[in-house]
Amino acid sequence: MRIDAYTHFFPKKFFDRMLTIAGDHKDMGKRVRAVPALFDLDHRMKIVDLFPDYAQILSYPQPPVEVLTSKPGEIDELSRIINDGFAEICAKHHDHFPGFVAQVSLAAPDAGVREAERAIKELGALGVQIYTNVAGKPIDLPEYEAFWAKMNELGKPIWLHPARGADVSDYPAFEKKSLYEIWWAFGWSYETGCAMARLVFSKTLDKYTKLKIIVHHFGGIVPMLEGRIGNGWDQLGTRTTDEDYVALRKSLKKRPLDYFKNDFYADTAAFGGIPATKCGMEFYPADKIIFASDCPFDPEKGTLYIRETLKILDDLNIPKAEREMIDHGTLEKICGVKLVK
Repeated sequence: MRIDAYTHFFPKKFFDRMLTIAGDHKDMGKRVRAVPALFDLDHRMKIVDLFPDYAQILSYPQPPVEVLTSKPGEIDELSRIINDGFAEICAKHHDHFPGFVAQVSLAAPDAGVREAERAIKELGALGVQIYTNVAGKPIDLPEYEAFWAKMNELGKPIWLHPARGADVSDYPAFEKKSLYEIWWAFGWSYETGCAMARLVFSKTLDKYTKLKIIVHHFGGIVPMLEGRIGNGWDQLGTRTTDEDYVALRKSLKKRPLDYFKNDFYADTAAFGGIPATKCGMEFYPADKIIFASDCPFDPEKGTLYIRETLKILDDLNIPKAEREMIDHGTLEKICGVKLVK
């Protein structure tokens, strides 16, 4: 059985509400409204039925709730609508969707703590999703520490999704926006690596040792940059004069590279890229890799990346025990829930 650990969907009540709040939301809003599998449940279930021995874990896509509204009350309300909607779908269609990821916002007054606990304990969420930044702010700020402490206590995984829009310019001294969708093609992969690094060097991972973080898209740029993360960051501080990064490096509990390899879980959603998949598979230990397709964000609106990801994994001739862990075993282990009957 293959459990697709990172797929995206809008519960209907939220989707209707989002359109009233966001109106003609730009960039990602344009993209999501063109993909029926994101909000049409019947359409989505037909996609799942195309693949034997296959089911999906549902999670919220884009835009981040805190981008839709900055009002604390509305942030909490929208998160509850999303999570209640997912719980209802999974209860009615458990064979297609055996679980969901709750959406929380670190921009909530309590950094999402209350909603995370409610969704996990009352609704049965497998874990929670956050983004690589909070409306542009880094996720390791002290104001968000309550979230990390709560997730460490709950012992459930955190799905970490990249977030960046065209408003983040690639050349800020010259242009006000990112052109050619570079913000997405390259920016999201950088965002993921950046967020991972902030959790390492802020010592969040040292302090909260029970955190289980699933990074999307094999951790973006991370596997390809093993040399820089390894030998390069072994020299942290030698390039900087106004910060004592040497002392920081020596105070870490382990080598920077070891955090990236062993303290994160990574999914296989690589947009059907064979070299990217091979790179990710070689970088992370087998027990840190989780099958995911990123459905329905593909040119065929839901089917291509599922089919291509499964084919790539099949062609790699992964040993049976390892493949079962990738397909469902590791996800079940870190969620503490049996997903395959």
